[in-house]
Amino acid sequence: MTPFPLANNAHGDYRSGVVAIIGPPNAGKSTLLNYFIGQKIAIVTPRPQTTRNRILGILTGESYQIILLDTPGLHQPRALLNREMVRTALDTLAEADVVLFLADATVDDPERLEEFRGEFSRYLGNIRCPVILALNKVDLRDKETLPPLLDWYASLYPFSAAVFLSALSGEGTGRLLDELVRFLPPGPMYFPEDMPTDATERFIAAEIIREKIFLLAREEVPYSTAVMIDSFQESPDDRAPVVIHATILVEQPSQKGILIGRQGRMLAAIRKQAVPDIEEMLGRRVTLHLWVKVKKKWSKNERILRELGLSK
Repeated sequence: MTPFPLANNAHGDYRSGVVAIIGPPNAGKSTLLNYFIGQKIAIVTPRPQTTRNRILGILTGESYQIILLDTPGLHQPRALLNREMVRTALDTLAEADVVLFLADATVDDPERLEEFRGEFSRYLGNIRCPVILALNKVDLRDKETLPPLLDWYASLYPFSAAVFLSALSGEGTGRLLDELVRFLPPGPMYFPEDMPTDATERFIAAEIIREKIFLLAREEVPYSTAVMIDSFQESPDDRAPVVIHATILVEQPSQKGILIGRQGRMLAAIRKQAVPDIEEMLGRRVTLHLWVKVKKKWSKNERILRELGLSK
């Protein structure tokens, strides 16, 4: 990366670098990224494997700049889309100065943990930089039960540090930040200090729409959807709304019917929930137009995956 031209590293004590956030699905990686950045740049749902792309957040302090990379959850991939998601997560490790392995502290069943041992060890074994363990969601369990869980993770990998936290409430995030900065190398500021992400507004708008599909649609329908922004029209007049046209791709006609809903109610609900979040992101009024289009086997189509930024 090229240092930001206005950066001042004259004192030599400024630290900066890339922190890759990895871990199993639904551990809270996107929630933690949003908490640190102070705004919503990564979508969050209770369902696993919501994040598909690598999302970059920039956290700048007086003596540091942390480039946080939120990645798709590590899991056993089968379909092409899932293989690309895991590839994205693993490719991110090559860029990292520090890796943050985020795990769900509410998952403590010994048999279930042992099922993860080989998978986690394989991912962690390829890392050649400091790895910090963060056990998330500690607000949901008795603190006295945490030491045995920490012992299990300590047997998995020689982590450089370990932190208990709640990304939702902020508990423990101050200590985690201290540890991240401690392991960053000396370096300059790479991005302007007021820049929270390199993601485009179009990308975040598409992700917000996809988040609402995950929250409103049932069963496997959300996993068969993708959102493409067809047009993003901004008027020079700040009082005029930003007009967005977006297409929701599905793989089956039945899924199209579900997303449109009876008398268009489901599509209207998706639009109604997405608009306030997009308006908050843009700081302007938004008019959102949604269409649903059947594109059979889109999740196996490399051209479409490339358009969505999910494949090389």
